[in-house]
Amino acid sequence: MPEDVHVVVLDYGSGNLRSAERALAATGARVTVSSDLGLAAEADGLVVPGVGAYAACMAGIEAAKAGPVIAERVARNRPVLGICVGAQIMFDSGDEHGVITPGLGLLPGRVTRLAARRVPHIGWNVVDAPAESALFADLPAGTRCYFVHSFAAYADALAGTGALVTTTEHEGDVFVAAVEHGPLSVTQFHPEKSGAAGAALLRAWISTVGTAAAPDTAVAPDER
Repeated sequence: MPEDVHVVVLDYGSGNLRSAERALAATGARVTVSSDLGLAAEADGLVVPGVGAYAACMAGIEAAKAGPVIAERVARNRPVLGICVGAQIMFDSGDEHGVITPGLGLLPGRVTRLAARRVPHIGWNVVDAPAESALFADLPAGTRCYFVHSFAAYADALAGTGALVTTTEHEGDVFVAAVEHGPLSVTQFHPEKSGAAGAALLRAWISTVGTAAAPDTAVAPDER
């Protein structure tokens, strides 16, 4: 049951913490906003939010010494959800105006500026999820989610990994909207700002947290 699921929203100095907390609490889960790495390590689910610049978010993660905790959770098959820039930092690196910042390397690929003419990409957009998606299982085709960003990852880097990749398109530029890879899920859009669709997605994620696979099926960061 959701009330038996404890989720920590990681406070590392970046992210829309209270909105994420409220949206997750609405699923019925117990939610704690905390910078305590022990809690982050042992919670049933860990949410990593993020807003602003890639480099600033990574600096916050490094200052909090949270990177190894996130990576260890993934290695132990403990669910992690990254949101917006919290999703982007799960990739190998980010390129902001020619400055390359290493990410956590839990997903392959580099986050780069959108190729669309109008940037930032702000507003509701249709997402295209694979049929096997657990996050979008209760959502119909044509579902719209809310985006606010200028940078994104691209699906070609994830080819051959076995990851389930959801995409969206802005002015002909097709990029990653969400990824599901073992215990790691990420959304470029903000589920906490995506109304009924976001609420359904968070409920679906909480259900996966409650039925997490045994540790011996873990996906180690170097076995992507």
